[in-house]
Amino acid sequence: MLDEDRSATAATVSPQQHTRHPGMQPASTLGKLGLAMSTMIASTIRLIRPPQSNKRKRPQHVVSEKSTRTMDAYAAEVRDLLGVSLEPQQLLDMSGKLQLEYRAKLEASEISMLPSYLHTLPTGRETGDFLALDVGGSTFRIALIRLGKDEPGRDGLQVRRIRSFVIGKAIRDLKGRAFFDWMAERIGDMLAEYNHIKGTTDANLQMGLAWSFPIEQTSPRSGKLLAMGKGFCATHGVEGQDLSELIMHSCRARNLNVDMRAIVNDGAATLLSQAYRDPTTRMSLILGTGTNAAVFLPCSALGTGKFGVRPSSWYAAAEHVLVNTEVSMFGRHVFPRTRWDDELNSKHVLPDFQPLEYMITGRYLGEIARLILVEAITTAGLFAGEMPEKLREPYALDTRILAGFQTDTTRTMSKASAAFLDAHALPSQPRLSELHFIREIAQLISRRAAIYLATALHALWAFRMEAEEPQPCKTTHITVACDGTIIEKYPEFRAACQRQLDELCIFSGASKGAVSLAMAPESSLFGAAVAVSCIADD
Repeated sequence: MLDEDRSATAATVSPQQHTRHPGMQPASTLGKLGLAMSTMIASTIRLIRPPQSNKRKRPQHVVSEKSTRTMDAYAAEVRDLLGVSLEPQQLLDMSGKLQLEYRAKLEASEISMLPSYLHTLPTGRETGDFLALDVGGSTFRIALIRLGKDEPGRDGLQVRRIRSFVIGKAIRDLKGRAFFDWMAERIGDMLAEYNHIKGTTDANLQMGLAWSFPIEQTSPRSGKLLAMGKGFCATHGVEGQDLSELIMHSCRARNLNVDMRAIVNDGAATLLSQAYRDPTTRMSLILGTGTNAAVFLPCSALGTGKFGVRPSSWYAAAEHVLVNTEVSMFGRHVFPRTRWDDELNSKHVLPDFQPLEYMITGRYLGEIARLILVEAITTAGLFAGEMPEKLREPYALDTRILAGFQTDTTRTMSKASAAFLDAHALPSQPRLSELHFIREIAQLISRRAAIYLATALHALWAFRMEAEEPQPCKTTHITVACDGTIIEKYPEFRAACQRQLDELCIFSGASKGAVSLAMAPESSLFGAAVAVSCIADD
């Protein structure tokens, strides 16, 4: 979910942007995971923001006198373990194993492969003005969205007005209805702007909400509010109440002529926004600090128990359903891991909970690199055995630094070196060979992540193609709508993932380009608006 700031350059990829949250989970799931997730949140805060000291500590000489390993030997070992030089057939075998995991969780799971209430996709011909709300961990964004290709060259999605509000501590501390009253005040201001634009006094707007926190969804436009985490007090006294009604109660108290029509999570919003532009869109991917994917599947691909209690009218209308896969939870026994992955996993507050996420996302790429560097310093004499004090701290190596090493093509690598030393001071300038070693680590880690991600996406695509039989989908080409700073901005990542997808599709008997990755800009806002247009009156 890299929260809402998507304007960073490739060299400033931040793992704190767009944070992924398990979306639309049933209440029983949150009951089981609530205590663990609370512990994880508190632990994560401590890991990301360790106590600060005004006195900068000197690096310590930590290399073991007993170590006889050279840096060349250690680099060769790193290269061998992270190289992922698997043949296409081996990757296809891994894809096949993932498909079996997907199938099992589509039959029965309370925490993954979760069907939404959305059973239609946009045609691209929907029109109208909508109010889109995007509530994240640190920002509330509200926008006037217009759907409709009323001007040549436009894709039909227009942001007419947008406002962004920081959700600071004072806002997070608002309890119960006070938080939704704060939202309603912002909504009222935007509605007033719309009336000014239109020359009206009481125009009615339908609203869509992208909610980056868990809820127990009870219809396309409603869901029971569950604990939000991240220091929010909004659920105090109202937990379990309908989220849509809470917002509408505050809006009605201010006589706002608005109507909540749709609530979506990030994966659904991303898929819907791109599907409006491109009718071949059937999957979506979020890849930032965390990861998730959504897929449009035949209802027959899911076990009947997955749908819970729904009105008969829903079943009568639904042939397909948009599924929140929580793909981060898959692959524990599929993807090869190194000792650094095992160390990261063993020290995590939720070991084995999201095995794919721990190897491919912005939260963890830098940590894997940090573990490799710490071992290099202590056993192979990297930096002459001098350990930067901060480098000892878990998650202290920002993924942006890795991105900087991959984009610095200068002979001296001066920019990358300066960024590293600014965060992890050393008594002397690293040698050029040491800077090249860090760059190679960054390349190996990101390349492996792209390969693992491509394999997971290929498995989802292959499963969907099989599920569509005996009535194959109308098109053999599938677009994956993408959002998140890693897939968008980490250097060469999306291209590497696309190349691997192409290769896997070819070896599966499909053509090159059968699955294509496409960025879906402003997907939370556009997706919330498009969701409204896809939902007919019940």
